[in-house]
Amino acid sequence: MTPSEASSRDHIGHLFKLNYAWLCARVRSRTGCPHSAEDIAAETFARILKLPDPSLLREPRALLTTIAQRLMYEGWRRRDLERAYVEALQHVPEQLQPAPEEQLMLIESLVAIDQLLDGLSSQGKTVFVLSQIEGLTYTQISQRLELSLGSVHNYMAQALRCCYQVLAS
Repeated sequence: MTPSEASSRDHIGHLFKLNYAWLCARVRSRTGCPHSAEDIAAETFARILKLPDPSLLREPRALLTTIAQRLMYEGWRRRDLERAYVEALQHVPEQLQPAPEEQLMLIESLVAIDQLLDGLSSQGKTVFVLSQIEGLTYTQISQRLELSLGSVHNYMAQALRCCYQVLAS
């Protein structure tokens, strides 16, 4: 480990000692769960460790708060996706339902698609899913969502741009 890496880790250790309890309390006030708060706070510091030079942080609590909020939002989005998936499974006959391992893989795929399309409106995400997952044509999507065909084309163009940006990075 180089001296600068050691210094960076020492700095993060100091940030952790000063702010971990504060961040846990802040997150706990929003989640209502001390265990989730500790998990989110720990993941927040894990993400700080990945920064190129954490010693340059001017307002560490602002950054910690922002990262923790994003982690909470990601958790809530995942929970909502899981809930929607479970509700959709209730309409599938039991003999056609995927095994628990397959269900987990499908949920992970849904989360990955949601993250891939981050920044799109819910309508844009719906258009993408109907096209790419359900295999509907643009005309069918237009009729189903009561959108113009041009809007469906625009939403798909936005979604594909998101996909290309992720693949290019």
